[in-house]
Amino acid sequence: MNNEEKDEQEIRQLVSTWMEATKAGDAERVLSLMTDDAVFLVAGQPPMGKNDFAAAAQAQSGEGAPGFDACNDIQEVEICGDFAFMWQKLAVVATPPGGSPIRRSGHTLTVFRKESGRWLLARDANLLVADA
Repeated sequence: MNNEEKDEQEIRQLVSTWMEATKAGDAERVLSLMTDDAVFLVAGQPPMGKNDFAAAAQAQSGEGAPGFDACNDIQEVEICGDFAFMWQKLAVVATPPGGSPIRRSGHTLTVFRKESGRWLLARDANLLVADA
């Protein structure tokens, strides 16, 4: 396996770990997968940094938190030195306690940065919309 294949495998594992940690409500694990200067872009909302993401994730964890489930299909991973980008199809279901599931789907575009030999999420544009 060459370095680029190894890097792609590490990025795919990061995404898998992110999905598993989100489903388990493990906000700390998710936070460990991003750079300190991470930025999240969601349509209709101002950009969100890591601290804002952490506050939102922690508010949605623990007892009384919504259940999350998701499936993804990575379409492309491109590596350029210590940066990489990926886009994927993503479908998410959030179910509030005692409530009806909220389904969103669409695409994301993610930029990763390699820091100290480890790939981390640096930027993410989330283009999910509510399912009809």
